[in-house]
Amino acid sequence: MSDAFDSVRAQPHAVAVLRRAIADDRVASGYLFEGPSGVGKERTAVALAKTMLGEATHARIDKGAHPDVRIFRPRDEGARNFPVDRLREEVLPYAEFAPFEAKHAFVIFPEADVSFPENHPEAANALLKTLEEPKRGVHFVLLAARPDRLLPTIRSRVQRLRFERLPIAELEAILREAGIAEATIGPAVALADGRADRALALAADGLAERLLDLALRIDEAVSARRTAPLLDLADELAKHDDLPLALESVVLFYRDVAAAAAGLPDEALRFRHAAPAISARAKQGAHLASERAALWLALPEALEANANKAIALDALLHRLASL
Repeated sequence: MSDAFDSVRAQPHAVAVLRRAIADDRVASGYLFEGPSGVGKERTAVALAKTMLGEATHARIDKGAHPDVRIFRPRDEGARNFPVDRLREEVLPYAEFAPFEAKHAFVIFPEADVSFPENHPEAANALLKTLEEPKRGVHFVLLAARPDRLLPTIRSRVQRLRFERLPIAELEAILREAGIAEATIGPAVALADGRADRALALAADGLAERLLDLALRIDEAVSARRTAPLLDLADELAKHDDLPLALESVVLFYRDVAAAAAGLPDEALRFRHAAPAISARAKQGAHLASERAALWLALPEALEANANKAIALDALLHRLASL
């Protein structure tokens, strides 16, 4: 039997479990692959289908043209949850009559927690009936970044497999393979949180580099304690396209400064590619950097309580400058 799992990166436990299930002829009728987006859950689900259906089917599966492998994504509009009518018209009849060519068929839901959230139970309950009484040879694979959003009854009917965040070296390799410039790889990986999809998005148009530059400018303005630059930065942050990501970048920056001040090696830093700049700022001391990181962490709550983002950010920046 062919093995397509070599394309799955840095998920040895999940791959080993599935390979053993195939070898023992004990592939479950339902799986829940849980873990962050961008770590290979869908790639693994497709690899499972390819391995079970045989090497001759791989090209057709890649093209979405094999009748025994169907991928059902959330809808594009609204809350994106799966309409119960679509489930009854497309998914359930397919599951009833498949497989069509092979001995096995696979029904894959790439964002099951979005398609079947607990607060929209109609489609979830309809799917549950099929999971409880699966047809022989038909396998459901649900992928979820937030499995707790699924009905407990659905989670109890499937075999759960945990997928881990990708290591730094793997993310760097993925970005290099995508043709990303070396200068962009470091910042993108630092902010990617172990997710390839996020690393690629951050690398696009130099977003990660701009976020690091923003953190450096904030620290410089706070250290200089000059009112005009602080007001300008508050306004810039308030208008930022992705304020939560910008705040996360600043928090990670100050954590790196605290780590460097505490004597941790460059390899322990998230922004290790910017170690010289981090080390220069570590002279402020670990305690001060940790205090500043804590204040940035508390900012989202302050923003919720204050309708004017610029005012809340201005107050924070001036408080940081007073430390």
